[in-house]
Amino acid sequence: MSAAPELVDLPPSGRVFARELTPGLHDAAPGGRVRLDALARWLQDVAHADVTDAGLQDRALWVVRKARLCVRRFPRFGERATVQTWGSGLGSLWAERRTRVSTEAGGHVEAAAIWVHLDPVTAMPARLDEEELGVYGPSAQGRRVKASLRHPPPPEGAPVRPWTFRATELDLADHINNAAYWTPLEEELLAGEEPARVDVELEYRTPGQPGEHIVVRDGSRRWIVAADGTVLASFVFLG
Repeated sequence: MSAAPELVDLPPSGRVFARELTPGLHDAAPGGRVRLDALARWLQDVAHADVTDAGLQDRALWVVRKARLCVRRFPRFGERATVQTWGSGLGSLWAERRTRVSTEAGGHVEAAAIWVHLDPVTAMPARLDEEELGVYGPSAQGRRVKASLRHPPPPEGAPVRPWTFRATELDLADHINNAAYWTPLEEELLAGEEPARVDVELEYRTPGQPGEHIVVRDGSRRWIVAADGTVLASFVFLG
């Protein structure tokens, strides 16, 4: 069972942060579309830019719990993109962030992610303080969201293929960066016909480290599994 984050529309009031980006050579697949892992990197970088612009960068550590990436038309190399992001929901120890990517040529991506709010000293989940609620509460419009993970474990006997995370994919937290988890799916896309659109939900379960892993495949679902059997992340294609 999956309860994918809802793609709510822009709020009528409240903070909406925007940034202009142009896809570079490192963002593009051979056919010119922006790759899934590049889009994921844009989302996290613009999220950090938003928190920094609001003067809240030292208030908390934010760890993504689950994310939905709905590509309705892929942005392409050289197309100037506008990335808009806003707080779209609140929980007791987490918040939802919506992001929209659009280009004048018709590129259109909608994304939603649940981020857990951690105390910067203890790294334990903590409530948002009054200033954070003052910045991101109005755009959430009272909407409450859950952070529970719902994807099932991988079934026994399902097809697997090898996967390797590299040390160059480690981030400041000394874990495999969020964006790198999208690369196994991107390799699937590259092996087939050029996709027109894709809608995927990803649940992050255990922080990953470099080394040998496997990707388990069962219908519309995928799991990234470490050598010791730990499930690091799971995906479901929604459309």
